[in-house]
Amino acid sequence: MDEEYDVIVLGTGLTECILSGIMSVNGKKVLHMDRNPYYGGESSSITPLEELYKRFTLPDNPPESMGRGRDWNVDLIPKFLMANGQLVKMLLYTEVTRYLDFKVVEGSFVYKGGKIYKVPSTETEALASNLMGMFEKRRFRKFLVFVANFDENDPKTFEGVDPKVTTMRDVYKKFDLGQDVIDFTGHALALYRTDDYLDVPCLETINRIKLYSESLARYGKSPYLYPLYGLGELPQGFARLSAIYGGTYMLNKPVDEIVMEDGHVIGVKSEDEVARCKQLICDPSYISDRVRKAGQVIRVICILSHPIKNTNDANSCQIIIPQNQVNRNSDIYVCMISYAHNVAAQGKYIAIVSTTVETAEPEVEIEPALELLEPIDQKFVAISDLYEPTDDGTESQIFASRSYDATTHFETTCNDIKDIYKLCEQCLMSCVTNKMN
Repeated sequence: MDEEYDVIVLGTGLTECILSGIMSVNGKKVLHMDRNPYYGGESSSITPLEELYKRFTLPDNPPESMGRGRDWNVDLIPKFLMANGQLVKMLLYTEVTRYLDFKVVEGSFVYKGGKIYKVPSTETEALASNLMGMFEKRRFRKFLVFVANFDENDPKTFEGVDPKVTTMRDVYKKFDLGQDVIDFTGHALALYRTDDYLDVPCLETINRIKLYSESLARYGKSPYLYPLYGLGELPQGFARLSAIYGGTYMLNKPVDEIVMEDGHVIGVKSEDEVARCKQLICDPSYISDRVRKAGQVIRVICILSHPIKNTNDANSCQIIIPQNQVNRNSDIYVCMISYAHNVAAQGKYIAIVSTTVETAEPEVEIEPALELLEPIDQKFVAISDLYEPTDDGTESQIFASRSYDATTHFETTCNDIKDIYKLCEQCLMSCVTNKMN
């Protein structure tokens, strides 16, 4: 403890582990502490199954029909990786891929009128899809060709659309796409949680749909990947990386005080010792006075003995229920994995439903998703507060991450990681510049 570090990181959630890994690779001296005895923080995978029952204070132990407890690795926060997305790029850049094995998620589905349909994301799938009528299919195919050919550096590909001015609502109008197609395009391809994106310039949405298509092109079945043995493997992989590059790890280490001087962080006190630092990165639970509540998420872990109906008996899949289909302001997500990923006993499936809480009865809000999963062997319900930092940390040099949202992909988490990393680097550069002057 009694040393000076460039960065101290508190909490071993995925965001914190990726940042400590990347900082270590880039030559920073890193101390990484967690008050818990395990890796992963909020984003850990719970094993054995008995531990999950204890965590949710269920009175009984798992029944024998659930198999061996140690065969289970249950994620608390369900997410998939986009095959061509930012997290895969981070894994490749840092070579953490050597510690992990991935499987392609077998399908992505969208909910319409009480039923689920495969998300069409190629021209061929669009023409075969039951989601649309004959003429709508042709219009959607034209739209997909436009997106595939679109290059923001080549105005010849714009077809009369100004990517920095034309709204996405106007782009949909241009291709004469109906409400159902708009729903699944915005929510199942571009992966927006609400419809706010419709009235802003279309460039980001087009790039998001391109990312989906490029990710799908990598492996074919779906654009998503999932690590064997659960998402808890990801923070551990980045922790290993940090250790290889000289990072120091301390689990089960209490944090008694964040030591400040003239409004800046200068260290962390633990058990009468102080480790000094230039910068501090942490999850919101370590600095409750510097974060604010930004909402709530409900997540329901469901153990099933069968694949979800109408998914071609997939061992893994994602289902998105767009907000308009269930008269809500935000989407409902279902993320399903199984024994095929070494996270459940033979023949068992884990489906996790998540959404942003909008009413005083969160469990009622997710009923449309739970109906798709029936019969359910066991449910574990968690309602979590979402926190975000009250400032960007440049004054205090304390950089807090955001809580994990309801989405079933890592793109929003990766944006947070990039934002924190950029701020840390900018602050260090300006410190160096000031010293030189």
